[in-house]
Amino acid sequence: MSDGLQHLHSGKVRDLYALPDGNLLMVASDRISAFDFVLDSEIPGKGEVLTRMSLWWFDRLADLVPHHVVSTDVPAEYAGRAVVCERLEMYPVECVARGYLTGSGLLDYRARGEVCGIALPPGLEDGSRLPEPVFTPATKADLGEHDQNVSYDAVVGTVGESVAAELRATTLAVYARAEEVARRQGIIVADTKLELGRRADGTMVLADEVLTPDSSRFWPADEWQPGRTQPSYDKQIVRNWLLSPESGWDRASGAPPPPLPPEVVERTRDRYVEVYERLTGEAF
Repeated sequence: MSDGLQHLHSGKVRDLYALPDGNLLMVASDRISAFDFVLDSEIPGKGEVLTRMSLWWFDRLADLVPHHVVSTDVPAEYAGRAVVCERLEMYPVECVARGYLTGSGLLDYRARGEVCGIALPPGLEDGSRLPEPVFTPATKADLGEHDQNVSYDAVVGTVGESVAAELRATTLAVYARAEEVARRQGIIVADTKLELGRRADGTMVLADEVLTPDSSRFWPADEWQPGRTQPSYDKQIVRNWLLSPESGWDRASGAPPPPLPPEVVERTRDRYVEVYERLTGEAF
């Protein structure tokens, strides 16, 4: 451990340390989570993919919203997978934008014909493109708990009318830019989750990670076909294996999942690297 670092928090993937100058060191680990469990197996290089991808996106979004990165000059043991960032007051809202219907949004739609209080047209399927992107916020859950979708009115009740409006506008602006950039590379951004905070002067700032396979659903555009589960550039390989008879794991048991076989680890790593290279045009 480097001198002067004070450990503040460890989430599913990231570890946060306080630096002597008042900034934070945010380290992306190679940990992977599924079904609200952090698995025993790690995905080699994953932390570096997430960090490099976030930095790539922060550059392309800077005219829309400032970001929290101060420097990439980090202690040697964290090189490539950590950033020095501002200390912000984080908004207690998961800011989610959806351009396509899947996941928890699809479940809500099937149950009530709406997502987060937003009525959607009848006849939509898994993977359907929405008439326009929607802001579908969620509560921030504790480690091991699941985020809960909430209405816009609930966000207003938590942070006030003007901040809620700014969160929604910023989230949808980031999504629109990302969707356009990714589509040029043959990738659909189905949805994404942002973390936003504020500086002491009230400026809204984009924090944590942005538009990575952990915080977003990326689909190959040439394979998009509504009415089924879409192939995706994320940890779906891990989820599929855990739910298969081969894993021997019963999701309903409450027991933690088993370690991943080497071939599942390798295929997952390949998928993360593939979307990074396809999106950025850079070799990993």
